[in-house]
Amino acid sequence: MTIRKLDSDGVQLRKALTADGTSLLKSFKGTMPSDDELLAIHRAMLTTRLMDDRMIKLQRQGRVGFVGSSTGQEAAIHASAAVFGDDDWIFSALREGGITIQRGMSMREYVAHMFGNAEDSAKGRQMPNHFQCKEVNFPSWSSVLGTQLPHAVGVALAMKKRGDKSVVAAYTGDGATSSSGFHSAMNFAGVMKAPVVFIVIDNGWAISVPSSKQTASKSYGTKAKAYGMPGFDVDGNDAVAVFATMSEAAEHARSQQGPVLVNLRSYRMEGHSSSDDPTRYRDAKEVEYWSTRDPLPRLERFLSKRELLNADQVEALSQELTSEISDAVNHAESIEDPPLESLVEDVFATPPRHLTKQVVDALRIIDEQGEADNLQGKFPL
Repeated sequence: MTIRKLDSDGVQLRKALTADGTSLLKSFKGTMPSDDELLAIHRAMLTTRLMDDRMIKLQRQGRVGFVGSSTGQEAAIHASAAVFGDDDWIFSALREGGITIQRGMSMREYVAHMFGNAEDSAKGRQMPNHFQCKEVNFPSWSSVLGTQLPHAVGVALAMKKRGDKSVVAAYTGDGATSSSGFHSAMNFAGVMKAPVVFIVIDNGWAISVPSSKQTASKSYGTKAKAYGMPGFDVDGNDAVAVFATMSEAAEHARSQQGPVLVNLRSYRMEGHSSSDDPTRYRDAKEVEYWSTRDPLPRLERFLSKRELLNADQVEALSQELTSEISDAVNHAESIEDPPLESLVEDVFATPPRHLTKQVVDALRIIDEQGEADNLQGKFPL
């Protein structure tokens, strides 16, 4: 089995930090994030790392149903999202849910969705880890990845037609680049000069299919040329390089020059989801290789070198965030399930008679006979 490495295929990746993160490369000439931006990116990355760890443990205990871990990809996710403003829109894939917290959603709302309780803004209708937050311009997404990309282009075109200066960030993984949605979105955006930045987080695996078997192109960034837009390949575990390239891409789209494709090469350290066993299809040596390129300690070493953060401060922040997560979990477990009648809300202004009758009948049966036994099952992904 071939072990995937950062530079093994000869693609020239954009980089800013040395491999150990202690300093900037002399060749780096991009936009440098401010000290405050660096610290905010670090906080978002650490929040996602700690949240993922807690959610996986809850899933293993049977307290939440499904988790798609972002461990190993935090720099690609949060350094890229940091360049987008409050009026911009984020269309995510499986692992970008932490951007909601980064943009202002509360941890309690985030965790409520994972439990699907009465405070979940999706009212328990979505699988866990399928986040949405209207207040931070973060629409829900589908497990059928790639379908969110044409939607992102549509929103971008609406912005352009209204004369807005906002842009859209459209995230996807290497696997979804094989979907018809990816091609349709890229082609339409290129033709119509939509203000959208496509972000492919190439994490090595689309469930069990390696990235090397996903395309014959030299890189995902090179795909941009065929659609008439700029494309970049970046070391996605280098938070500074990600921020710098994404700043350039967002400015290109914001100035009405059309779309951009940015490929962020990273690695999925855990399974595809909590239902997956990655040891069945990938080599442990590959995981070991990427574990030494963890984006979180790499950024922490850079911040330490700049005297912006030390080990004691990291520990204190970890304890603070862990406490906030625990509070959100304890609160979520005290909240009841969504009421049965919420099943027919939101779709119709006035629910049709047959749906209303079904809800009334269901409520009557529950009142007379009690709740049905809980069914045990497994999520399919």
